[in-house]
Amino acid sequence: MSMNGNGGQMAGILDPQKEAELVELYNQMIRVAYANVYNKSDALDVVQEAWVKMLAKRATLRESDKLAAWAKVITRNVAVNVNRVAARTRTWDDADLMRAAGERADRAEELMTEISELLGQLEPAARTLFLYKYYYGLKDQEIANAMSMPVGTVKAKIHRARERLKKARLADLELRSEGRSV
Repeated sequence: MSMNGNGGQMAGILDPQKEAELVELYNQMIRVAYANVYNKSDALDVVQEAWVKMLAKRATLRESDKLAAWAKVITRNVAVNVNRVAARTRTWDDADLMRAAGERADRAEELMTEISELLGQLEPAARTLFLYKYYYGLKDQEIANAMSMPVGTVKAKIHRARERLKKARLADLELRSEGRSV
């Protein structure tokens, strides 16, 4: 960035040392902005906005030797504001929402099908106990009363059914990972 490259209009206003200092300050501001917004285009926008703020508030800078620190703080604050606004205004368009809802519904349907298939592998009595416990949310004592069984028997049968389902699920996952269908 050359301050003198403006058709000669700026020539003679800044000595080469001051111009080099401003170029270095600009580069430092770019690094600060990029470290906060992670995008070169946004970083350039942040630095431009920071320069505008610096020019508008230049009277508040009391010590000229603190210019670099002051510029970096302003740059960082502008970048934080840009991120805050971007996060607040980030929206999903209807297509994104429909796609996400469809994927979630597809996954739920797949899961229900998989659970139904696994439950179908249990003997009817174990399936009934399992459904009472986990689908209907009955307590072991309530299941025991409804089925006229001791509570210990209900607990043992539900435990065995759960273990069978785990093994069947693992076997199903292994087959799928090998590329075979069940």
